[in-house]
Amino acid sequence: MTKNKHLYHLALAGVLCAIGIVVPMFMPKIVLGPMSFTLASHVAIFLAMFISPAVAVAVCIGTTVGFFVTTPIIIALRAASHVVFAFLGAWYLRRHPETIEKPLSSMVFNVVIALIHAAAEVLVVTPFFVSGSLFSAEQLQNGFFTSVVLLVGLGTVIHSMIDYTISVLIWKPVSLAVQHTQKV
Repeated sequence: MTKNKHLYHLALAGVLCAIGIVVPMFMPKIVLGPMSFTLASHVAIFLAMFISPAVAVAVCIGTTVGFFVTTPIIIALRAASHVVFAFLGAWYLRRHPETIEKPLSSMVFNVVIALIHAAAEVLVVTPFFVSGSLFSAEQLQNGFFTSVVLLVGLGTVIHSMIDYTISVLIWKPVSLAVQHTQKV
């Protein structure tokens, strides 16, 4: 990779980190105990995934810092777990860049990434549930399946799939514009 491309990716990572930090401050948020779902909070990460694994990891680290500043520890740790799905997704897309362009393969990719995303977040939340910390008595009484598997797991799958779809809708015209400016 050339020095200019490294610099370009660094600049993109910086811009996406900024977007990823600002989005949770202004977008609608649903908070259910220690769980939080913020519309478009994963868009910067997905856009970074479309660029490269290194940019995806950098943006995950940057956005995690933003979550540590603005949210409770459990939500910030969930944000830290994004490194898993972002790296794996970016790695796969590096080898199969046509995935985003083909509706069926993009949909399958979206589901698989959402499942990996949810599994990582469920793994982060589970110790908090088991220890009883940061969960209300009602959530603990509802049980692990309802409070963690359904709320965090299924909630994250749905949230991830929505944000991926938003990201693809943004990426397609932006990537065409970038390709056009690079030719000029």
